[in-house]
Amino acid sequence: MVRKYVYGTPFETEAVIKEVAAETGLPSYGKISLEEGFSFTYQLAEDDIVYGLGEANRGLNKRGYCYISDCTDDPKHTEDKRSLYGAHNFVVISGEQNVGLFFDYPSKMVFDIGYTRENMMTVSCERADLYVYVIEGANAYDIVKQFRGLIGRSYIPPKFAFGLGQSRWGYKKREDFEKVAKGYRENRIPLDMIYMDIDYMQDYKDFTVNETEFPDFAGFVQKMKDQDIRLVPIIDAGVKIEDGYSVYEEGVKNNYFCKREDGSDFAAAVWPGYTHFPDVLNPEARRWFGDQYRFLIDQGIEGFWNDMNEPAIFYSKEGMEELKQSIGKYIEPGETDIPKNELGAQVEALANNPEDYKRFYHNVGGEKIRHDKLHNLYGYNMTRAAGEAFEQIDPDRRFLMFSRSSYVGMHRYGGIWTGDNMSWWSHLLLNLKMMPSLNMCGFLYTGADLGGFGADATRDLVLRWLALGVFTPLMRNHAAIWTREQEPYQFERIEDFRGIIETRYRLVPYLYSEYMKAALGDDLYFKPLAFVYPDDKIALRVEDQMMIGNEIMIAPVYTQNARGRYVYLPEKMKFVKFGKDGVYTEEVLDKGHHYVEVALDEVPLFIRAGKCIPVAKAAQCVAQIDTEHLELLGFEGAEYTLYEDDGIHKDYDHSSNYRKLK
Repeated sequence: MVRKYVYGTPFETEAVIKEVAAETGLPSYGKISLEEGFSFTYQLAEDDIVYGLGEANRGLNKRGYCYISDCTDDPKHTEDKRSLYGAHNFVVISGEQNVGLFFDYPSKMVFDIGYTRENMMTVSCERADLYVYVIEGANAYDIVKQFRGLIGRSYIPPKFAFGLGQSRWGYKKREDFEKVAKGYRENRIPLDMIYMDIDYMQDYKDFTVNETEFPDFAGFVQKMKDQDIRLVPIIDAGVKIEDGYSVYEEGVKNNYFCKREDGSDFAAAVWPGYTHFPDVLNPEARRWFGDQYRFLIDQGIEGFWNDMNEPAIFYSKEGMEELKQSIGKYIEPGETDIPKNELGAQVEALANNPEDYKRFYHNVGGEKIRHDKLHNLYGYNMTRAAGEAFEQIDPDRRFLMFSRSSYVGMHRYGGIWTGDNMSWWSHLLLNLKMMPSLNMCGFLYTGADLGGFGADATRDLVLRWLALGVFTPLMRNHAAIWTREQEPYQFERIEDFRGIIETRYRLVPYLYSEYMKAALGDDLYFKPLAFVYPDDKIALRVEDQMMIGNEIMIAPVYTQNARGRYVYLPEKMKFVKFGKDGVYTEEVLDKGHHYVEVALDEVPLFIRAGKCIPVAKAAQCVAQIDTEHLELLGFEGAEYTLYEDDGIHKDYDHSSNYRKLK
């Protein structure tokens, strides 16, 4: 049962695509106040669990902290951070009552979930202009599936996107990419993609290629494809201000960029220096920006990742002028004693300054709307621009697309990666806990930077993180330019890395099949144990084990120097450990608590009683996986229904895509 309530004059975010008749009055759940903006309060029972919020910090159960939906470029994901890159305003209260709440509001929204008062959830925002959807259901899982039906089918990538991708900020020239390809292929480590960060561009300009380093880019793209490796370039939100640069000149000529209040094009510095932001909330500008992807597609590119689209701002012209004026206040002729702490704070505050988000405007249906009132929709609509363009450029083909910033609704056009994490064990665990929350909000094609983006990775951290990454749909090793190189072949005993990555490729038939079933059925790929075992009081509180698909549970090791971990089995399961060279062990364990040993070169999983999974022989790329000769691993007599298509086109719903294995 879904009810929709309207307050004020909401902005049409198009997050929800299913028609729901609006009701008058107030929801029967909680209390609403419209005295100062909007406020919703709900009295939580002692044992209530609160799920949701997609890309949010801390645990799977969101009780006990305050979260702020305000898309933020902040690479320091410490526990005290309340905002990350995405804004996903959906929560599920599970307990004495089961109710889901989606607050469709495009600007800053605060979710105080037992933070100020232990048993009180308060959701608030500055303006009472929003839709509130209230969903009743038998349990949390039922509510999530209803919500998934409201917001539309999740993005489906091409099948090659389920292979491993290697990335690093710092691959600058052709030889860097050739070295990566050689490092993988000569060491027989499977690989499907190499990502291109900002250095492939000419002076960081979108939809350009550095012709000195890549004189025949189309030829180079094909050369990589001949090795079954696809190049995946990055696209940033800011368009460089430069005469002679066609994207800039077209945008200015046609008024496709965000404007200041006086009608001039707003300028902010990002990687290229001063840039303009495409007004992707203007449908005409969105079509124009999306069509720019054609430049790279025409040269053979089949995938992209959108970045810096909160949008990130290093500083604006206005902000820089204000800083200069502040410095002038401190520096008198002959004076050298400058208050460095205060000035340092002002310099740091230049980046992503909330005041800058009030300095530019969008053209929405001829109405000028200030950006901060729609801030959380920018990354969503940048990725929507690409998704809609792909439908025009090559409507039958799937393209790889994922983004850093997002809002509910973007899940129809692309996936997300969880941004600039660190090479910390705590971020490995955060990666695990975030996955089902993102699935609840529609984002199925998800993953984190395996090994961590910032800081120096260690060999054991990369191995353990890859062992989790085996199961995330987006499996990418990515690191920052100043950090230790963390490609698998950079470490000793390369065979350990090869074995874990080969396990991914052995499991692709199963993982892809379960992903497609989840996408086509508005279901989850990652589930909390509580969704599968709602009557098990222990399973309700487990946050470091997850169900994947309908057959398996994972329990990754996420602790330094650990040789195993404790797990809880809600039912009898078969414990399987994949090792090197296709070797695996299996053992049936009864329901209950167990300590299981897991070596650094092993990938553990648990198969549910009466279930089985298909396993292939290892391959060097997804296209080489043999799906005709699959081994069934699990319980004797079990059957499995495999979903399989060509992985390229969009012919999803044919019965011939399903094959029963026994």
